[in-house]
This record gives sequence, structure tokens and C-alpha cells, in this order.
Amino acid sequence: MDQDKEYVGFATLPNQVHRKSVKKGFDFTLMVAGESGLGKSTLVNSLFLTDLYKDRKLLNAEERITQTVEITKHTVDIEEKGVKLKLTIVDTPGFGDAVNNTECWKSVADYIDQQFEQYFRDESGLNRKNIQDNRVHCCLYFISPFGHGLRPLDVEFMKALHEKVNIVPVLAKADTLTPTEVKKKKIKIREEIEQYGIKIYQFPDCDSDEDEEFKQQDLELKESIPFAVIGSNTVVEAKGKRVRGRLYPWGIVEVENSAHCDFVKLRNMLVRTHMQDLKDVTRETHYENYRAQCIQSMTRMVVKERNRNKLTRESGTDFPIPVVPGVADSETEKLIREKDEEVRHADHEPESHQHHHDHDHKSEHSSVHHEHSDPQSDPETPSDQIRDEAL
Repeated sequence: MDQDKEYVGFATLPNQVHRKSVKKGFDFTLMVAGESGLGKSTLVNSLFLTDLYKDRKLLNAEERITQTVEITKHTVDIEEKGVKLKLTIVDTPGFGDAVNNTECWKSVADYIDQQFEQYFRDESGLNRKNIQDNRVHCCLYFISPFGHGLRPLDVEFMKALHEKVNIVPVLAKADTLTPTEVKKKKIKIREEIEQYGIKIYQFPDCDSDEDEEFKQQDLELKESIPFAVIGSNTVVEAKGKRVRGRLYPWGIVEVENSAHCDFVKLRNMLVRTHMQDLKDVTRETHYENYRAQCIQSMTRMVVKERNRNKLTRESGTDFPIPVVPGVADSETEKLIREKDEEVRHADHEPESHQHHHDHDHKSEHSSVHHEHSDPQSDPETPSDQIRDEAL
């Protein structure tokens, strides 16, 4: 009874939040990037046990020469134990396939910015109740297992996008490497990521009150980067049980066996342990940076416009509007400047004409004044005439 008196009830708040969240459902947007043939589609299907690429048409080598990077979106609704997840997979077919790959990451960066821009517009609008969140929460970047470490394209792509999205590097087709080669390649890639100043997604540090098992799992996750993965959508029989894997003449590679690859670690990280953190970092860091830049540029434009109007009012546009050095003029600003020039010329023309007219009038008046310089000698001045008429 005494215990009930002391119990207020706010301990049930997490349950309320949980019920509301489950009812609303969750959304997650995952981008996969990397050159074709590295098993991106297979891995996505393996991760979420879906078939997102049923109607896919593969291009031949000749068609790929002229192909540009396009962005494709696949959305699927998944339900598990009453929890709904709206999963959006953003794919980048054509990335890194052309003969000249200069700035092939630009369309990917533009897509991420467009999603931020759309969210910013919706958030600044009047109806903010049902905002669609299409911001990219995570980008799995597939690194080729062939070659030594990162290629220049990998470095440039990650450097261009690391401040816009959470990048999680993945070592593709890890079954082409021996365990020793996987270990060496991981160390080499981690060193190069640090050397080139690439900011990949950082796992949050464990709290001191977490149990030892969780701390160990977290440490293993950090050491697993880049995740060495194998994807498979086929079920094979191994040791009397059916598993998802790849059947080779010398044996079976099991996708969900941690001794064979990091597939389970990647899936757990993406779905079970860090999905919410990936969304939080997107919202609190990447989107906030974009939003701050937008507001800053808007403020700058307003101040510039205000200063321009102030100068126009004070001076009557007697001198040209100063151009801010280093700032590229937009077409609109050029047009405004041209119009100001026209107005200024139009103002000066009547002034000079008036001035000329006044001068003529003044000289005429002075000559008249000279003729009647002695009003007393004149028998009747104009003012006397007017007085007589009035009388």
C-alpha cells in the first residue's frame, strides 16, 4: 500500500512511446554504391529476405560505355512480430562503369542534397504533420576485393559524400580471399581511410555501465570495418541442414556463419543495434549542417538585398552598386544591375536637359533685366499696369 502511494507512474513512459512508435511504424533509407558486379543487389536481398530486383535488365559492355549514373529507388514494406518497417533501397547503377569516371559521384551527392532540400521545404511549410522522410540514413559503399586497398575512385567518392551521409565501407565478395588476405586488406583499407581523412560512420562509444558482453560485441564491430561480406539468395544443404550459402566444388560458404564472413555482424549492426543511431546522426549532424548552410545563405541574401536597397535610397542610385568580390553573380542580380543603369541614365538625361533650359532662361532674363535696369526711368512698369487694371 505504501509502495503504491510512492509510485507516481511515469515509469510507464517508455511503454507509451513504444506503443506509439509501433503503431506509427518505422522508415529507413539505405543507399548501396559501388561498381557493378560486386554483389550489391544480392547482398540487399540477403539482408532483408526480399527480392527487390525481379525486373532488372543487365546491360552489355557496349551499352555500359555510354551509360550515365542513374538513381533508382525500391520501397518495400516489411513486417516482423507486429513491427512495420518501410524500407527504401537507393541503388546507383552505372557508377564506376564508364571509361571516364570523372565526377561520377556528383549525381549521388545531388540526390542526397535533393532529399535534404525536400525535407527542409516540408519542415518549413505550413502542414508539418505528415512529412515524408526520404533522407538517406546510411550508404553501404562496396570496395572491390581485387587490387591493393582503395582505388582513387573509392577515395574520391567517400571524400565527396562523407559530410552528407553515414558511409559504411563493405569489402565485397569476400569468398574470393583467404582469411589472411581478408585480415591484411581490412588493415590496409582502415589505414588508407585515416590517411586520406575520410570520415566514415563512427560507432558510438559504449557507456561505462554496459555489460562486458555488449562491450565485446562493440569492439568486434569496430574491428570488422570494412565488413567482409558474401551474399546469396540460394539455400543449400550442409551437414544435414539447409543454409543460405554458395556451393563450390571444394565446399560450401555459409552466408550466416560468422567464421566465413561478416554478413551477420553487418545485418545486426544495420538492423538490430545501430539503425536508430544511423537515423539520429543523419538528423542531428548531416541534415543540421545542410540546414545551417541554407539558413546562412538565405540570411546573406537578405542582408545583401537590404544593403542594396539602403544604398539605392540614400544615393538616388548616383553610383553603381558595389559587387561583392569572389561572389558569382546570378542572372537575376545581373538583370537588376542593368535595370539600375537604365534608370540612372534616364534620371540624368532630363536633369541635363532641364539644366540647359534653365541656363537659357536665365540668360534671357538677365538681358531683359538689363534693358529695364532702371525702373524709375520707365513711365509704367508691368506692376503699375496690373494695379491700374485692378482699379
